[in-house]
Amino acid sequence: MFDPDEHQRLVQSTARKYAQESLAKVAAQLDREGRFPAEQLAQLAELGMMGINIPEEYGGAQAGVVAYALAMMEIAQGCASTAVTMAVTNMVGEAIVKFGTPEQRRRYVPELTSGRFAAGAFGLSEPSGGSDAAGMRSSARKNGAGWVLNGEKQWITSGDRAGVIIVWARTQPGPGARGISAFLVEGGQPGLRIGKHEDKMGLRASSTVSLAFEDLRLRPDQLIGEEGHGFNIAMAALDGGRIGIAAQAVGIATAALSASVRYAKDRRAFGQPIGDFQAIRFLLADCDTQIEAARLLTLRAAGLKERGLSCSREASMAKLFATEAANRVCDAAVQVHGGYGYIDEFPVERHYRDVRASTLYEGTSEVQRLVISRDVLKDR
Repeated sequence: MFDPDEHQRLVQSTARKYAQESLAKVAAQLDREGRFPAEQLAQLAELGMMGINIPEEYGGAQAGVVAYALAMMEIAQGCASTAVTMAVTNMVGEAIVKFGTPEQRRRYVPELTSGRFAAGAFGLSEPSGGSDAAGMRSSARKNGAGWVLNGEKQWITSGDRAGVIIVWARTQPGPGARGISAFLVEGGQPGLRIGKHEDKMGLRASSTVSLAFEDLRLRPDQLIGEEGHGFNIAMAALDGGRIGIAAQAVGIATAALSASVRYAKDRRAFGQPIGDFQAIRFLLADCDTQIEAARLLTLRAAGLKERGLSCSREASMAKLFATEAANRVCDAAVQVHGGYGYIDEFPVERHYRDVRASTLYEGTSEVQRLVISRDVLKDR
């Protein structure tokens, strides 16, 4: 059994209180309207949730990766769309702290943690390939001391809202991951064009757009990390990102199970609550077991990352199991509700739609299996 320490419990309880008292009450309306949760994100920033694993000197809570995972689980129970925006912003802030220069940290990170930037964005996927980062077509060519960026990105969470976007582009010719660099593109910078707002099945209060870069001029100080080493930055950031999405999936599944338990106690059929029937009881038992297993896998990966240990396999395991388990739990939740689970008057309909993307973004389930299998075969 995992027992959080006092600091972790404080972060978790703060997130839980806000999720239950504020987020859960507006989640359905945000979903129906497809409205970006700007007010809610600003409130989360005030609570320290936009930089949980970021040093205090940059406005972060400096509470660690485990506390971040616990908070994500709580926020996702309230509103999954808000949670994914929070996750990406935390990931961007952490990447800048880890790989950025002192000036880049001072310039961008406090804007993210304070909420002065509505969000951060992660510009890796492209129209021609999401998981195949090594097949990237966006390019940045040298122009004096700086670069000129051209290309397109796809599926960018908060791309139209972000104050800063980490964008990957090829700076050296040739196939594969070599020659890819990472840049800090500022929101509203000339040459940045916001494309289509995707009309998604779920996570409808989260903004997802395409981005185009048309002769966008980059200053020398907008390169993050070393030139040609951007792929390593992306892979390191994705380890943390996968922990965040695993935690989000646990939160969504927990919300779906809680709704199902309430419904099973209240709904009566054949003269008794449906929760008295073995078919329903066993279904709920399986859901609870899967959620607990996913939760522990996620916290194990978070603990490794917090201690500075290698966690790529464990993060992929957590992301793979948690997201697929959460999809099964949400499917079961709809089944428990019967026809009522198919209409938006009950929250499980939204949870079912929201959770579906979790096996797709931050690396599909198939990509996670590739990561895990490579490590398994290497160890044998």
